[in-house]
Amino acid sequence: MLKDFKEFIMRGNVVDMAVGIVIGASFGGIVKSLVDDVLMPPIGLLLGRVDFTNLYLILRDGAVPGPYAALAEAKKAGAVTLNLGLFANTVINFLIVGMAIFLVVRAVNRLRDMQKKDEPEAAPSTRDCPFCAMNISLKAVRCPHCTSDLSD
Repeated sequence: MLKDFKEFIMRGNVVDMAVGIVIGASFGGIVKSLVDDVLMPPIGLLLGRVDFTNLYLILRDGAVPGPYAALAEAKKAGAVTLNLGLFANTVINFLIVGMAIFLVVRAVNRLRDMQKKDEPEAAPSTRDCPFCAMNISLKAVRCPHCTSDLSD
């Protein structure tokens, strides 16, 4: 059983998938940091010093009534909040990851197309019968469909 498991794990596509998942998770962390730490602070500054992580609406006050200075305070008080800023950060994360994946897929497709252009096309192995227009082998001397003589 251990041998079978080892064979399964060592198959190329399983290893490739595992590497892709690990790299994808790391890439997600990088994109999250890019959005939270690099993109959103200048955008918040341009929009009047808005901190997107603290952009929320209170749906119901908690045990300690508001106003709350930050989302963490509202959560600590047990308030029910609609976290618009965190949602905006998540949407921007998604858009950046989606664009990066699109660019990678586009590059891979271009490489595949370049490989296909380099491969010579296979010579045809069939032709059409001049009498019945059915597809037949190039080596045929008589059509198997209409039995016409093709020895010309």
